[in-house]
This record gives sequence, structure tokens and C-alpha cells, in this order.
Amino acid sequence: MRLDHLLVRQAGVLTTAQAVDAGISARTVRRRVQRQEWEVLHPGVYLAGGYRLTDEARVRAAWLWAGSSALVSGPAAAYWHRMLDRAPDEIEVTVPRHRHLRPQPGVVLRRRDLSPVDRVEDRHLVLTAEPLTALETATGPLGGSVFLDRALQRHVRFAALHRAYCRNLDRHGSSRARQLITASADRADSAAERLLVTILRDAGIGGWVLGHPFGPWRIDLAFPARRVAVEVDGWAWHVDAERFRDDRRKGNAITRAGWSLLRYTWHALDGDPVGTAREIAGTLADAA
Repeated sequence: MRLDHLLVRQAGVLTTAQAVDAGISARTVRRRVQRQEWEVLHPGVYLAGGYRLTDEARVRAAWLWAGSSALVSGPAAAYWHRMLDRAPDEIEVTVPRHRHLRPQPGVVLRRRDLSPVDRVEDRHLVLTAEPLTALETATGPLGGSVFLDRALQRHVRFAALHRAYCRNLDRHGSSRARQLITASADRADSAAERLLVTILRDAGIGGWVLGHPFGPWRIDLAFPARRVAVEVDGWAWHVDAERFRDDRRKGNAITRAGWSLLRYTWHALDGDPVGTAREIAGTLADAA
């Protein structure tokens, strides 16, 4: 492949071997590096002059350095699959257990052997498939339940996500993955309700009832004596248009009847239980 075509395809990144294949000698490569025409990103991996070090370039450079048996994983793979807008500061690369590489600045190495089902090639780069990528990113600091919910809406089906989880049991983060899988599978929002009940009990807040009758509906959790209603939503990927409209009609009716209405998603309950308990306690105090 001609050098200019290769550089365009790889966001300005190339290896010594690729340069030689394109007709440039190793001596010329060294000369261009010495003249600062090419920037060394990792051993044997360069950014050609005239190209910016973009997120795409950083991901490609990490993978090219690790070699063809490696694959990009974690949040870097989520970026490549367009699940995240930006690549993380450190690019995670998975390599086979038998590979031994010296750590590089800006690269996180994971040594493990993955099923071929969990490997895909996209735009001349090998990375974890979307289901495993979504699951592993969700268990890390750049993910969480909101990220996974969005991934289920736009990128991957739950069945494929669950199969990826089952193939990779006992991996790092599997406990958190199990919690997210369980919550996202619960279509009746009961996982969110159970979480809310736990929060209230841990905070010592009583006087509530579940499923309080209200006209043609039931309030998810109510404090009838204070006329405070708490509605909980599960995961957005489960909600269809008709249910969304009915939930809003119900909420409007509760408000018109003079109740205070609080609404929480599973993600809010999971992410800020202390803040949730504080807000409910404050609403109850105001309603006294």
C-alpha cells in the first residue's frame, strides 16, 4: 500500500514494518524521527508529520504497538464503537495470557484469552465486540448504569449482552456486571423499587406504602399521611411511547390532587442513595 493511503487510513499512525512495506527503509524511518518529522508514540510506532494526535490516532497507536494478536478493549473500545464521544486518557489493550509486553505510558494492558465471539474487526482495527465492550465499560468509572442503558437503546440487544456476561464470568468487575445485568433485565421496575425501599430503610424513613391506590393507577411508593408520592422508573430501554405517556398522565394527576411528587430513575437511586434519602426526608419535613 502506498504510504499516503496508509497514513490516511490510519489517522497518520504507522509502524516501522508498515513503512518498510510501503517502500521506506528502516534507515529513512530513523532519519525522519531524528529530524522530528515523525513523532515516536510507542516503540516502533510513529505519528507522521502533518497529522494531529487525535483520539483515533492514540487508539490505533496502542493497538499497533501491541500487535495483531491484541485487541482494544474497555472504554477505548466503547469510543471506537461510538458509545463514548471521547477516548479515555489511557487506552486499554487486551493481549493473550502468554504475551509479555513492557507497559507503555498511556496504555493499560490486560492479559486474558477471549472467545472469538468477543472479537471484531472495525476500520482495520481489532477490538472487543459491542456486547462485551458495553458491559465492561459500564463496570468502570467512565460507565455506570446510565451508560449501559444508552448502549441498550442504541447499540446492543440485552440477549447479546447477557451472553457476553455468561462467557466472561469471574472476570474483573463481574460482581458489578451481575448487578447491572440483573437490574437492566427487570422490566417491571421492581429492581428500582427494591433499591428505593433499601435506601429508605437504611435511612430510617418510615410511613410509606408500596402500590398505593390512586384513581385508575397505583403510586409506586407513597407517604399517604404527608401526601408525598415517589415514582420510580427502571431502565429507559424498556419504556415504550404509550407507557411513557401514561406515566406522565399519572404524574400530572398526582400533582393536580395536591400531592408532592418525586420521581427517580434506577440510575439516580443507584448513583446517589444518600442524596435520594436526604431529598425525600426534606420533602416529608416540608409537607408536615
